[in-house]
Amino acid sequence: MSMGLGIVLFVIGAILAFALNIDVGWVDLDLVGYILMGAGVIVFIIGLVFMLRRRRTVATSRTSVDPRSGETVRRDETSAPDDPV
Repeated sequence: MSMGLGIVLFVIGAILAFALNIDVGWVDLDLVGYILMGAGVIVFIIGLVFMLRRRRTVATSRTSVDPRSGETVRRDETSAPDDPV
């Protein structure tokens, strides 16, 4: 979600900075465009960092013997780590 928001902010900022030639007396649209592009880059990078942190997982594999049948049972679990690094 935040990566998409960053792209949208960047695109709107680029349109304001480079595509529009409207002169508004009370606001500089070029400056607003550059600010939105900078905010879009920052939001995109923060979203990318959060996405990469979320994808870290811990895989646990256990092998045990079923007491009823005597067969070897393998159990695989995947979970997120408790404390982020």
